[in-house]
Amino acid sequence: MHVAEGLSVPGTPVRFRLTVSCPDRVGIVAAVSGFLAGHGGSITEASQHCDPVTGWFFMRYEIDAGTLPFDADGLRHAFAPVAEAYGMHWQVTDASRPRRVVPLVSRQDHCLTDLLYRWRSQEMFLEIPCVISNHETMRDYVEWHGIPYYHVPVDPRHKTAAFERISSLVEEARADVVVLARYMQILPPEMCQRFAGRVINIHHSFLPSFVGARPYHKAFERGVKLIGATCHYVTDELDEGPIIEQDVVRVRHDHTVDELVRLGRDVERTVLSRGLRYHLEDRVLIHGNKTVVFS
Repeated sequence: MHVAEGLSVPGTPVRFRLTVSCPDRVGIVAAVSGFLAGHGGSITEASQHCDPVTGWFFMRYEIDAGTLPFDADGLRHAFAPVAEAYGMHWQVTDASRPRRVVPLVSRQDHCLTDLLYRWRSQEMFLEIPCVISNHETMRDYVEWHGIPYYHVPVDPRHKTAAFERISSLVEEARADVVVLARYMQILPPEMCQRFAGRVINIHHSFLPSFVGARPYHKAFERGVKLIGATCHYVTDELDEGPIIEQDVVRVRHDHTVDELVRLGRDVERTVLSRGLRYHLEDRVLIHGNKTVVFS
């Protein structure tokens, strides 16, 4: 799906998404729902959660934009006093506008090819302004899709320059989210902080038991019965960011290493696509090092 810059897709129902997190107290739902009703707003989807441990409240509303007397900016302006009264962390997004997703990839192609398929088949509502890689391996395949491909080698002796270039490309692409589609480099803390809450990673769930290279071989040697994958936000603590989605698949004693690799790649693909979809649809609310996911 190629979408003109800044435009909504024709025929896409116009929805606004309102997400809220704040200290829990009586009257939050009434205040938000009453505000919307007062302006004629029709709520088409509603999700709420109260965490009894932290005492925080989380909310996600989808609103029929055609029932409101203002656009997204007008909604933000009108809602601001309500948000201030309840100490809310909140955002309003226009669901008819595709998010801009920039994948980073190394040599393993299974997650990127799955993402490109879901984009090209319009299964996922997004734009891919470019792909960035530290290898040339995927150039022909990416450019066949009509997507610019940037090769940014990462010299172990000069990593700072490489990641400054990557950060600049991400900014130039006006990326809403960066996806590490089996990108086999560790992002520096400065980049993690610069794009906090906007970088999604996928990794095998063997960590920390099977750290480093060849995790499936180590799992095979250990005789594991479950393998899996974790989709999470990237922070400057390696693989410790807030978790968005996880899944597992059972393995048998007669599975070979190659079969474990195949099964592992399958679950990595599906977990990444689900996690990214939740993020694109504003279903993930980060609170500390945890998430609330209205899936």
